[in-house]
Amino acid sequence: MISAALVKELRDITGAGMMDCKKALVETNGNIEEAVTWLREKGIMKAAKKENRIAAEGVCAYAIAGNKAIVYEVNAETDFVAKNQKFLDYVNEIGHAVLNSDAKNDEEALEAKTAEGTVKDLIIAAIATIGEKISLRRVNVFTKTDSQIFGAYSHMGGRIVVLSVLDGDNAEVAKDICMHVAAMSPKYLDRSKVDADFLANETEILRQETLNEGKPENIVDKIVVGKVQKMLKTICLVDQMFVKNQDITVGQYAKDNKSNIVTYIRLEVGEGIEKKKDDFAAEVMAAVNN
Repeated sequence: MISAALVKELRDITGAGMMDCKKALVETNGNIEEAVTWLREKGIMKAAKKENRIAAEGVCAYAIAGNKAIVYEVNAETDFVAKNQKFLDYVNEIGHAVLNSDAKNDEEALEAKTAEGTVKDLIIAAIATIGEKISLRRVNVFTKTDSQIFGAYSHMGGRIVVLSVLDGDNAEVAKDICMHVAAMSPKYLDRSKVDADFLANETEILRQETLNEGKPENIVDKIVVGKVQKMLKTICLVDQMFVKNQDITVGQYAKDNKSNIVTYIRLEVGEGIEKKKDDFAAEVMAAVNN
């Protein structure tokens, strides 16, 4: 029986996660020194030391098999590593493992089985090999029916990735819509999907803006309605003007080609991560002092 106190002691020494420490102690019959060695050999200590670093580079990717698709992001610390073929091989292996599992989110994806163990084990091995913090996040799972089709597009080597699901069987249309989404970054599919709080907040901002322009109060509401409608056309996918033909909307393009957009997702590397701000002067001073 491995006690919680022993697990905590090993964690304090190594910085590794609780579950990893418990596993190491189980494997070594509770011997702290052997458990430390076990964690080092598995690359877990090296991974733990990098845990607090910021990994905001990397790639977004997708994997499709039959009626199932996943879209996900794997982060690294530098753009240089993100372009490394070894890193990209890890990204592909992670994607196939998650696709072939029942994982529905980031945590479950880490437990997906690979040839070397789990995705978590694979990431630890990648950290040990590549030498940077590597993390998996934003795992999204999509399914479709036999009467639907997936569209997918990767821009700038995975800097931006888009996946779409359409009613119909026109692969070209599905990909065209993905390319449009990559370029125009719509916030919502259509007006029914617009967040109510977001809409209320934007409406109030437009109202105050209109009042500040000196417009008469008796026509402000009418003006605001017009501004809100114009804004919605810019943020809703089906209402945006199609990038390949500015005479029609995306929704009309799909309809003209006997298709209907069911859903889509757009991921861009590093979204939501607070990136490190480079201080060139500090870097120079550090170099001088070393």
